[in-house]
Amino acid sequence: MALLLLYVLLGAGAGVLSGLIGIGGGIFIVPALVLFFKMPQHLAQGTTLALLVPPIGILAAWTYYKQGYVDLKVAALICVGFVLGSVLGAKFAIALPQDALRRVFGAALFLIALRMIFGR
Repeated sequence: MALLLLYVLLGAGAGVLSGLIGIGGGIFIVPALVLFFKMPQHLAQGTTLALLVPPIGILAAWTYYKQGYVDLKVAALICVGFVLGSVLGAKFAIALPQDALRRVFGAALFLIALRMIFGR
């Protein structure tokens, strides 16, 4: 049960960040699934694609699904949190001055890049 809640919280966090800085949640969800949930890279990518709103990622997700690289339950749970979190993130973003929002965006990309390059 705790793991299910963590997946929803991951979706909410990615939704907040996506709404806040206007980039897709996959940049947050894929690394989180790999680094914190110890999911294999292919499974993380396929699962993340499965939570995209069709038709955007449906063919890519289907390709991963046919190879067994999609966890539909995890994708659905993250999606619930993502929908709610993205609204909250968008509200935060609208309230921030342009310069502050630009810095938040840059910091997020920088930290993710460092973790992906040097982290395991």
